Amino acid sequence: MTRLTHDLSRTARTRRPSLTYREIGATRSPEELPEGYHHLRYSTVVGHGRAAFETAGTAVTTWRTHRASGATVRSEGVRAWPGVHLEVSVGVGRVRLGAPCAVVWTAYEECRTGFAYGTVTGHPECGEESFIVDLAPDGTVRFTVTAFSRPDAWYTRLGGPLVPVLQRAYARHLGRTLRRLVRA
Repeated sequence: MTRLTHDLSRTARTRRPSLTYREIGATRSPEELPEGYHHLRYSTVVGHGRAAFETAGTAVTTWRTHRASGATVRSEGVRAWPGVHLEVSVGVGRVRLGAPCAVVWTAYEECRTGFAYGTVTGHPECGEESFIVDLAPDGTVRFTVTAFSRPDAWYTRLGGPLVPVLQRAYARHLGRTLRRLVRA
């Protein structure tokens, strides 16, 4: 057991960070996202066929897509399952922005794979984000990011309209990264 896993497991037995929003699971229905939040919907084709779908689904649910995009992921689980806590961070050295989350739902279906995580105490935003890979009947493999969020820290409030722009840019970056992973 790695030190991180041990530390997170000990946290699980004591006091775990709480989700910071009420609309848990709302990204399951992306057409009905809750009011009072910024909404993000981004979708892109990442490949074609069952093998591409399997590769993409595994990359998304094992954090490989996030890691390959340049983010650091520390997780108590190797795969997304409801209740797994993780922290996604970006930056260099000591200048890193960490975002603690908890997986709130997963999809491991024949033609749909992915998960959503929700913000927990200490996250700079408040809300939920899902990362889904779908296999269409024609074989098209599509990656979709759906989110609703609002600032929850002084620096994200200060960022104002720049934060949603950065979130969309990161979703696009994840899509390009996943496309590259599928082609490899």
